[in-house]
Amino acid sequence: MRPRQDIIEMFSTFAQVEKDTFSKWCVDKKLHRSMQNCFRSLPEESKKENFWALYWHKHWSSQSTSKSLANMHLLAYLQEPCYMVSRKTAASLNNSQYSIADYFQMANAEVETVLKYFNSKKSSSLKAYAMMAIKSQLRDILRQRKEAYSCTNWALLRKVSKKLFLEALENAGLSSLQISQYRLAWTGFKELYVQNHPGSTKSLPQPTSQLWEAIANFYNKYKHQLTQASSSCRAQTVEEWLNQSAIYVRAYLFPSVKSLNTFRANSDSDQSLDLADPSSDSTIADMIATEDLQEQKQQISQIFGVLSQALESLDAKSKQVLQLYYQQGMTQQQIMQQLDMSQPTVSRKLVKSRESLMAALIKWSVDLNISVNANQIKDMSIALEEWLRNQFGDFNMNP
Repeated sequence: MRPRQDIIEMFSTFAQVEKDTFSKWCVDKKLHRSMQNCFRSLPEESKKENFWALYWHKHWSSQSTSKSLANMHLLAYLQEPCYMVSRKTAASLNNSQYSIADYFQMANAEVETVLKYFNSKKSSSLKAYAMMAIKSQLRDILRQRKEAYSCTNWALLRKVSKKLFLEALENAGLSSLQISQYRLAWTGFKELYVQNHPGSTKSLPQPTSQLWEAIANFYNKYKHQLTQASSSCRAQTVEEWLNQSAIYVRAYLFPSVKSLNTFRANSDSDQSLDLADPSSDSTIADMIATEDLQEQKQQISQIFGVLSQALESLDAKSKQVLQLYYQQGMTQQQIMQQLDMSQPTVSRKLVKSRESLMAALIKWSVDLNISVNANQIKDMSIALEEWLRNQFGDFNMNP
């Protein structure tokens, strides 16, 4: 992947992935015009990558009329982390049913969650934060999918909540009558089947013919409570409804992977953009010249200096272990073989190196009379992890 260098390009182009590899950058003309318009009246010192990431994130967070535009700019900006995480995930799961392109689309779908939890006061870089967050979210998604798909229909219907069950039926486009029928049948299933099968097994067997009859009788007994009239049903009908319900729930929980790039590369819409003048006294003015921002930049610079100095004080082997772990993405087992070390030694060097860097951060805070509590140590740990990934070139996108 060719990393983007131009600021306008960073916030207005999307990666096209073909045959499990990066193909090219596609320009969204509306986003491109948006960035050009902003640049015309912008002070020169503000034309920096991190400034624009914070600017668009602030618009995204404000729930303003420009939220959807900001969302697309940030989705474009985070294409590199999405692709990088996708490549690493695919490489680590050789037998996965998903391709790099599939993982890339999953990663794109998680960008809004990344934006929701990103805190510019605690994380210095949106891109570095996204790299870690998307990686974690993809792991959770794959774990949940594996768990859900390993369940039988009956175990899945046992686990699902009423709220999610109804949302899945609505998402499938069922009528209000169908939803009420499926819900009543599902209620009978929960009452009569699950009641006799305690525990959380994933392989609950299919109900017996006698149980289907009992569920059908339950339905017929309570169908008068439905808001719309419904005829009596047979055991076979109830079985079909519940099997179909399980299909709807799976589809709702884990929609099929598809293209999430809603822009059209060749579109040239003249739609006006309801976006504040970037040189006005509102959003950008608050971010350019305020003392808080300058103080934050100075503090970040000092932190990076402290960490760089602490890193240099580590022994050569420890630095080599960090480089292989963060830059090459090696596991401890791979590092052990590469450096001819024992696995406990590799693990110890990773832990001790992080502890040394964290100790330097805490000492710097104490020297500045900044109180350090458990929450701040947690934030420092996140910042340290981001810094290590940046320091060792985690954003080197070349295949």
